[in-house]
Amino acid sequence: MFEELKKQAYETASELCEKARLCKGAVMVVGCSSSEIVGERIGSNSNLQAAEAVFEGVYAALKERGVFLAAQCCEHLNRALVAEREAFPWCDIVNAVPQPKAGGSFAATAYKRFKDPVVLESIRADAGLDIGDTLIGMHLKRVAVPVRLEHNAIGKAHIAAARTRPAFIGGERACYDERLK
Repeated sequence: MFEELKKQAYETASELCEKARLCKGAVMVVGCSSSEIVGERIGSNSNLQAAEAVFEGVYAALKERGVFLAAQCCEHLNRALVAEREAFPWCDIVNAVPQPKAGGSFAATAYKRFKDPVVLESIRADAGLDIGDTLIGMHLKRVAVPVRLEHNAIGKAHIAAARTRPAFIGGERACYDERLK
């Protein structure tokens, strides 16, 4: 079961990277309910093994592309984020260490597995993967665009995904940079 979760997570994160056209150095926020993955109500049955399998799959897909992962904690830590210090050297850190039932199993796994983890109050990510309806929108850049994925579930958890784009200001879409066309 856990190998299948890892595979599903890898494929889902890879698909979002491709569809969102994430470049090296981009940040993907991931909110993950391990309870939902195993078929339980969100927040009711934190499952460390499921979270570890999903983390391994997502992290492998992002590392291959040079994309940073920001793991969203649950509401017990006000949806703070665990990230590599390298991705956010200028951000203020908060004093917290997520635990499986106080921060969430996915965030706790990220904290243990990252080389130099920090916990941040908020970020503005380039894309997001919401595993189990955890509400990641507060951590995306201002203009978020839904991304429909072929891989729309991990285990029993529903997947929602988004990418972000620069705001179009003014009446018509003015594009002076050929890369943005």
